[in-house]
Amino acid sequence: MHKQQGGGSHMEKFGLVDCLMPNSSNQRSDQGERRNGERSKRRSKRLGGSWDALIADYTKDMIFVMPGQNDVLKGVIAFRKALENLGAALPPGFEITSIRNIGETGEVVSIVEWKSTKIPEGSQVAILFRLTDGKVYEERWFVDTEQWKAAF
Repeated sequence: MHKQQGGGSHMEKFGLVDCLMPNSSNQRSDQGERRNGERSKRRSKRLGGSWDALIADYTKDMIFVMPGQNDVLKGVIAFRKALENLGAALPPGFEITSIRNIGETGEVVSIVEWKSTKIPEGSQVAILFRLTDGKVYEERWFVDTEQWKAAF
């Protein structure tokens, strides 16, 4: 059983989604939007780089529930292995256009706006982060799975 994180401080970054954002500082602007800039270059560097900083934000016994809710990764080691193939799990032309976080202690929901080559008008995904002592112990993605499949 995990205890909820105490205090009221708002965490500025959460797991995998923040890592995919195309801003090397991983900080959101006031509107939660990112500038296009060198989006592809930064994302490519991040996807090909070390995942150690990201993994440090998770508990060792964390779970990651992927789109469709049937695939569950248990433990930071399994999560780390999955990150190595992240590029194949994202649709062609995948780009996160904004993130809004709701919540501050224990649970945070990120509303992520994204688009891709086959979904140029964009869509949204909701991601639940459950926290203990400032670390993510559960990350659960809620995605329109039919739309996600169509994006490939």
